[in-house]
Amino acid sequence: MDRALPSGGRSRGFESLPARLTSESGDDRLIQTLRLAIISDTHLPRGSRVLPDECLRRLMAADAILHAGDFMELAVLEFLQGIGPPVHAVRGNVDSAELQARLPLTRVVHAAGARIAMVHDAGPAAGRLGRMRRRLDDASAVVFGHSHIPLLEEQDGFAIFNPGSPTERRRSPRHTMGEAMVRDGRVSFELIPLD
Repeated sequence: MDRALPSGGRSRGFESLPARLTSESGDDRLIQTLRLAIISDTHLPRGSRVLPDECLRRLMAADAILHAGDFMELAVLEFLQGIGPPVHAVRGNVDSAELQARLPLTRVVHAAGARIAMVHDAGPAAGRLGRMRRRLDDASAVVFGHSHIPLLEEQDGFAIFNPGSPTERRRSPRHTMGEAMVRDGRVSFELIPLD
């Protein structure tokens, strides 16, 4: 099934990121490595709330931005698209009608040999890793949001990752985002505290 892209074009839900080739120190061979900045549940605009400076710095320095939904307004997606790296996103449950029409419920991003699936709501915590693995069985990892609670679970080379929220922490002790380094088909996630 075709899905709308943030650019207004159409996609079948699969997107490839151009891989940046970098050399390891002291080694002549080139390797594929991508740095992904991962956010979700920005819930903007709301009052005087803004993305923290450290979050913005990391978004701008990344090779691509993954947003797991709940922007709220189209202007937030457009702002992220304007800061530089390509933005890959899914829609969330509180996104505007414009975002609902433009963004898919599920997206798979190809990055440096890995397949990273994205959804907003991965369902109840109990059994989540197994459920996501069955639902998206050809993915290396799943990025999701909705709960605002950071999470990294891994089992047998498969990971699920929730970056929390950089703007609305709810029951989490801190505002957070995530980063992933992707190399040779492997994804390693890191949770980044923002306060």
